[in-house]
Amino acid sequence: MKIVIAGAGGVGFHLAELLSYENQDIVLIDTNKDVLDYASTHLDVMTVLGDAASEEILNAAEVQRARLFLAVTTNQHTNLVTAQMAKQKGARQTIARVSFPEYLEEPWVSFFRQAGVDSLISPRKLAAQEIQRLVRQCSFTDVLEFEEGRMVIVGFTLDEHSPLLGKPLREITRSGFYEGHYRPIAILRGNRTIIPHGDTVLRFNDHVYFISPRAELDKLEAQIGRKRVEVKRIMIVGGSGLGYETARLLEQDYQVTLVERDKDRCRLLSELLHDTLIIHGDASDIDLLREEGLEDMQVFIAVTANSETNIITSLMAKNYGVAKTIARVENKEYTYISQNIGVDTLINVKLIAANNIFRYVRKGRVEALTTLHGVEAEVIEFVVAKENRLTRKKLRDLHLPQKALIGGVIRGEETFIPDGDFQLQVGDKVIVFAMPEAIPAIEKMFR
Repeated sequence: MKIVIAGAGGVGFHLAELLSYENQDIVLIDTNKDVLDYASTHLDVMTVLGDAASEEILNAAEVQRARLFLAVTTNQHTNLVTAQMAKQKGARQTIARVSFPEYLEEPWVSFFRQAGVDSLISPRKLAAQEIQRLVRQCSFTDVLEFEEGRMVIVGFTLDEHSPLLGKPLREITRSGFYEGHYRPIAILRGNRTIIPHGDTVLRFNDHVYFISPRAELDKLEAQIGRKRVEVKRIMIVGGSGLGYETARLLEQDYQVTLVERDKDRCRLLSELLHDTLIIHGDASDIDLLREEGLEDMQVFIAVTANSETNIITSLMAKNYGVAKTIARVENKEYTYISQNIGVDTLINVKLIAANNIFRYVRKGRVEALTTLHGVEAEVIEFVVAKENRLTRKKLRDLHLPQKALIGGVIRGEETFIPDGDFQLQVGDKVIVFAMPEAIPAIEKMFR
C-alpha cells in the first residue's frame, strides 16, 4: 500500500515508524531537511523536501498512486488544502489533522468531505477525551472505550494487598471471580507482554488489562480490591490547547482549577472557560499549588509543554495525597514506564493521534484500533462483514493464532465476553487483542 504523509513532526514521524514495520510504501513530506534526514536514517521511507501544498511536491511524492494520504502538519489550513489537492490528484483516502474542535462537528464534517477530505482528526481533542475517561474511572490507569463505552478495557497495577496475587487464573476463575462478566487480556510484567492463560500466576506489580462490559465495571472494581474515589475537585497545570480542551470537558461535572504561567493566556482562558478557576502562576511552585488547594484535589493533571515538569509535579501531587495523577509526555519512551515511576497515567498526544489514524491501514473492516501503554500489541475492533468460516464455527474451532485472543463481542445492544462455545454472526463487532506477529493472520480471518 502506498501511503503519503505530509508532516514529519511528532505525529507524522510516529505514523511513519508504525507503518515502516508493516512493509508499506511510505513517502514523507516536510519543509525541514534535518527532520527528513533523521527520518531517512532511522526509517525505511522515501522523503520529499518541500511544501506539501505545492503541486510540484505532491507530484514528486506520486500522490496519485496513494491508497492513503495523511496531512498531519501543525498547520491545519495546510492540512486541509493539501488533503483536498491530494484527493483531486487521485489519492483514494485522505485524512487531515485539525486544531479547531468545531471542525469535527456538522456541518463542517460534511463540508470538508464534499471538498475531498474524507476524515478529520484533532490530536488535542482525542487526548482530552482520554483524560476525561480516566477521570470518570479513577481506579484505573487506562480506560479504552469501544462502541460509545459499551465495552471497555481497563488497566491497573497489582499492589501488595491485591486478592489476585499468587494465584493461577484458572483457580481465580473457579472461585467465581469472572463469572463470564470480564476477562484479563494482557499482562505487562516489566517490559514483557504476556497473554494470560489458565496457568498464568499474577505477581506483585503486574499491570493487568481487563475487558468488560461497562455495566460490570463496578463489580470488577470491587473484586480487585480497589477503593472507589469520588472525584469532585481537579487541578490542571498548563493552559495550552490541551489544558484548555481538558478543562472545557471537565468543568461541566467537576470543580476545576487551572494554573497557567502566562498572564495573557490566563486572560484568554478566563474568557473561554466559564466554570474553571484560572490561577496565574508557575506549575513547579509547590507552595502556590498548595495555597490553591492541591491537598484537597482528587485528580491532578499536568499538561504543560515540558514533560519533566509534568512528571515531577505529578509525583509531588501524589506525595500530597492526590488519588489520581495524569501527566502529558512528549517522549514516547516515557509511556512505557508509567507504572514504574509513580505517576498513575502518562499520555502522549502524538501517540494517541497516530493510533487513531492507524486503523485506516489495517485490512478488513476496522471500526477502532488502539494500543495499551507499554504493550507491544494492538487492540482492534473488527466487523464480521460476511458469512465465512468465522460465522460457521465455534471460537475454539477457529484456530486463532497463539498470540491473539478475542476479548469481547458487541452484537447490536448486547455485549458478550465469549467462551470457546461462542459463535460469531454477521454484523458482530469483535474486539481482538493481537501481538504483532499474529496480526497478518487475524487480518486474513476478518478480511
